[in-house]
Amino acid sequence: MKLTKTSAAIAFAVAACTFSQASYAEVSANVGLVSEYHFRGIQQTSSASASAGLDYEEGGFYLGTWVADVEDGLEIDFYGGYGFDISEDVSASIGVTTYQYTGDFDSAYNELNLGLGWGMLSIEYTIGEWDDDADLGIPGGDYTFLGLTLEHEGFYGTFGTFGDEADGEYFEVGYGTEIGGFDAGISMVFADSDLGGGESDETILFSIGKSFSL
Repeated sequence: MKLTKTSAAIAFAVAACTFSQASYAEVSANVGLVSEYHFRGIQQTSSASASAGLDYEEGGFYLGTWVADVEDGLEIDFYGGYGFDISEDVSASIGVTTYQYTGDFDSAYNELNLGLGWGMLSIEYTIGEWDDDADLGIPGGDYTFLGLTLEHEGFYGTFGTFGDEADGEYFEVGYGTEIGGFDAGISMVFADSDLGGGESDETILFSIGKSFSL
């Protein structure tokens, strides 16, 4: 995740914040391809990245895993939590996520994720830490992340900011739709110099994916 250096990340955040309880168990899978992999405004790859995931949901509880190519290896995420409706228009979620990596890409990250959704607005607040990795020369540390997303009929805009021992802000706007049974999206990410490796960064991203029940 590289705190010092997408559309998929936004989709995950919105889904977590607007989770509605289900009375039945469902297992689903997903595959995707992005022109570049960006997460919370931070570039993870400079070329196309393929991904795949598996999710289980039942009665508001969810478990899942997601794997992506990060050029120097694989990012392997595991997450789980509980989503519930507070009222007809308001929903909330609480969960945990761990980001693990093969190769020499980065150290591991572990998070507590809190979400709140109200109509078109969703809010994510995360408390996390990254592991000390002497082989990569990375000392351990703590961070927070606050993300605000507005979504309407496929269009969305997100503002995200880091805190604690991490700094940086970004803004992302995009649009997603279904084309021939596939989920397609385009977005533009504006990251400040803290997230853009010393200088501000603007990037246009394209994505395509497919989700299906098992």
